[in-house]
Amino acid sequence: MLENYLGPALACLFLSGLPALCQAQNSVLLEELTTLEVASALKAGKTTVIIPVGGTEQNGPHMAIGKHNTRAKALAGKIAVSLGNALVAPVLAYVPEGNIEPPTEHMGFAGTISVPEDAFKSVLLGAARSFKKHGFKDIVLLGDSGNYQKALAAVAAQFNREATKTPTRLHYMADYYRATQTTYVAALRAKGLSTAEIGTHAGSADTSFLMAIDPGMVRPERFAEAASAGWGGGTLGDPRASNAANGQLGVDVVVKITTEAIKKAVAAPRQ
Repeated sequence: MLENYLGPALACLFLSGLPALCQAQNSVLLEELTTLEVASALKAGKTTVIIPVGGTEQNGPHMAIGKHNTRAKALAGKIAVSLGNALVAPVLAYVPEGNIEPPTEHMGFAGTISVPEDAFKSVLLGAARSFKKHGFKDIVLLGDSGNYQKALAAVAAQFNREATKTPTRLHYMADYYRATQTTYVAALRAKGLSTAEIGTHAGSADTSFLMAIDPGMVRPERFAEAASAGWGGGTLGDPRASNAANGQLGVDVVVKITTEAIKKAVAAPRQ
């Protein structure tokens, strides 16, 4: 094949009639690559893999239930590009969202999917062990929702106990989620938004963030309804001040802070 002689990037200059093929071959998304392309990436030094964890939950009457999945995939992709040596695993969309019967947390709202925490941890451990088997040296957990952060930390601790005598480590990046709750919120306050507007779930912070990534998942015509409904309608905050420009502040800080945190974690001495 032409790529064997020229390399994927140079080959794409000659395969100008096949832009989609070239784009796929240079993707950081694992699911868009062939097994040979993954093996080639590993050989070339892409030995970091990011596991983005999302969640399928209600987000008020004005945002699609895949909010966390869409955000996690987009942000992980940007972080991988920024790192330069990373690939991104498929998003884990099934996470603990409360008891199913009787329903708690988000399970009282149609469309939410919840799984037991033990099952959630088992899937993450299986994924990490798979990547270790294939030769990845640094596996990164990024969690887009707050309800399972402790579980991610526990999975990382368990895996690292198992892998003590191997070159592979699992890194739980608390900075990823923390940045959305601290630095991003501070940036919105500097723009004049109040705590009540920013909110803690489906308010202006959440809504603006999604508008910056995929505005098609947001229903602006329902902002007023969401603001008045409160938690009974699935909203804790007021989305009426939301806009993509404010959301881009969040995208930028999360990518920057997380990229720096991953570089620091990977560079740290291996125990």
